[in-house]
Amino acid sequence: MVFLRKSYVVPLPDGRALDLGERPLVMGILNVTPDSFADESPTLDSTTIIDRAIKMQEEGADILDVGGESTRPGTEPVTASEELLRVLPVVKALARRVRVPISVDTYRTDVARTVIAEGASIINDISGLQYEPELAEVVAGS
Repeated sequence: MVFLRKSYVVPLPDGRALDLGERPLVMGILNVTPDSFADESPTLDSTTIIDRAIKMQEEGADILDVGGESTRPGTEPVTASEELLRVLPVVKALARRVRVPISVDTYRTDVARTVIAEGASIINDISGLQYEPELAEVVAGS
């Protein structure tokens, strides 16, 4: 028995589109945190992160997801200012250098507004709009 997947096309703010459904997409995860449990060697160095992102794209990543706050159990939240200091240089640099959509892992409205203006196409909110419901308006407006 063959199962056909339904295809969905999601328009992105920059005029491109993300095709969902035809095949699984690969998301490259870029943790810009000093305490990530997912990275062998966590770093805040933008150059290292950007090089890693370009390599991920070359290896087939369909989306690059930049996160500036660790979600590992027991970690303390960072301020929106600290999160922006971590992710914004990476988003700005990647927006000029990669062809795949840039996602930012944030639940903060102010962070989302800023990174969208600098080239992010997707906001990956781990809270599902539970922490800052007004984030929905920012994302929908883009």
